[in-house]
Amino acid sequence: MSEPPFFDVALSQRACRSFTDEQVPAEDVTRMIEAATHAPSAENSQPWKFVVVRSPAARAAVDDLTRRIWEGGGRAHAEKSVTPRLLAEVDRFFGGGYGGAPVLIVVAGDSRAVLSPDLLPSSIYPAVQNLLLAAAALGYGSSMTTLATHAAAPLRAAVGLADHMVPMAVIPIGRPARTLGPPRRKPASDVTREC
Repeated sequence: MSEPPFFDVALSQRACRSFTDEQVPAEDVTRMIEAATHAPSAENSQPWKFVVVRSPAARAAVDDLTRRIWEGGGRAHAEKSVTPRLLAEVDRFFGGGYGGAPVLIVVAGDSRAVLSPDLLPSSIYPAVQNLLLAAAALGYGSSMTTLATHAAAPLRAAVGLADHMVPMAVIPIGRPARTLGPPRRKPASDVTREC
């Protein structure tokens, strides 16, 4: 199967919050992670670690942790800035175990691999974006979430990460339960200037 052209993927990739129960084959996950590891990183440190969460016990622990954070203040915070329709969608997403995604990937950064922990975001988030684009190119839905990372120690424990690993994102991946429409974006001309 040939993958779609880059710009077709980049201009159509969007957050997916509802998934079918169709499993994601290991070889597809490997391709996504391989794409992620080709992202740039601070001083080529490549400080990323990807934990593929499939086991029912680990999955239940991540789902429960996320739900508790959402109900314990995440939802109230989101209410201030999102539409009621989006809030209801996110409610279902977190309340339904990441929208029923068959696989979660916890992305963490190794704090020992960089001169300062401040350098981790500039390394980890480009890798996450590559992963999201690779998922879309393979026909999967995904989204970047950071809610569970606000409880780093329990999240580390749930997925077996060492203390020096900083959880930075949880990426649900699966086949979208419905066709995703195009992302709503401002025109590039509205956010660009020359000097």
